[in-house]
Amino acid sequence: MSETTELTSATAATAVSASTASPAGARAHARAQGGTRVTTMPTVPAATAGGWPAGLAEDDRFVAETVAGGNYTTLAVQRGTIVEFTDLDGDACAHLAIFNQAQLDERLNVADTVKIQWQAYLGEGAMLLSDRGRVLATIVSDNSGTHDTFAGTSTRAVNEARYGDGSAHSGTPAGRELLILGAAKHGLTPRDLPPTVALFQGVRVAEDGALVFTGSTGPGAVVRLRFELPAVLLVANVPSPVDPRPEYTSTPVRIRAWRGEAANLQSPEATATPEAARAFGNTIDYARTRGL
Repeated sequence: MSETTELTSATAATAVSASTASPAGARAHARAQGGTRVTTMPTVPAATAGGWPAGLAEDDRFVAETVAGGNYTTLAVQRGTIVEFTDLDGDACAHLAIFNQAQLDERLNVADTVKIQWQAYLGEGAMLLSDRGRVLATIVSDNSGTHDTFAGTSTRAVNEARYGDGSAHSGTPAGRELLILGAAKHGLTPRDLPPTVALFQGVRVAEDGALVFTGSTGPGAVVRLRFELPAVLLVANVPSPVDPRPEYTSTPVRIRAWRGEAANLQSPEATATPEAARAFGNTIDYARTRGL
């Protein structure tokens, strides 16, 4: 993993001096870590982290985490939750797999997401659709515009060929290996993993059908998703499988999640096209029927 660790001087000194040879020493050592500050980690309570939208109430701040390059995380979010991704240093690539939390056999369907919207290049207003024609999430803001619906995530075999190793705990983990670990935390198996979409590293299709890596728009790009159903979100932050750079290039992605309101039938995203109206109608009827 490429985590960057920053220890306060007092905590570092205590960590070095504490012995873990006895239960008391181990406890003292463990408690001494309370002052540790690691750049890439969850912050709890989330409300104490920085980077929230101005004016957001502390009670509405749910998740604050920075995911290192070559790492992963998972979130279980309520309907209406806003999840914001920030590409801090310009080389994040967040591969997303999404499941309906109320019905885990319903999941992101990238093919339908592209086909139903007549658009493969995702941006603000785009829907992320399930295999049941419902809207799992909507991109409600996006200043990146460089995403990928074609290449999926990397596999262990591909990373072994490119970097020498692709196992989950190596220095060059494959996205699928990390998503498998994340899926297991929610009772899901490797067979449950759908193809993913990737944020921040663009891929386009050339006239001859080849996939062309277009990279990112640089540090500071931000994408916000609004979840239209309660969802399980798996995130693997690893290089695109079509990134041509020889080095395993992956930098942190910051995540913030907060309380929001799901779309209604009059929302701009729900009335933008006939396809959107049907998808949101399907989603809202389903949510009402289930009391979600």
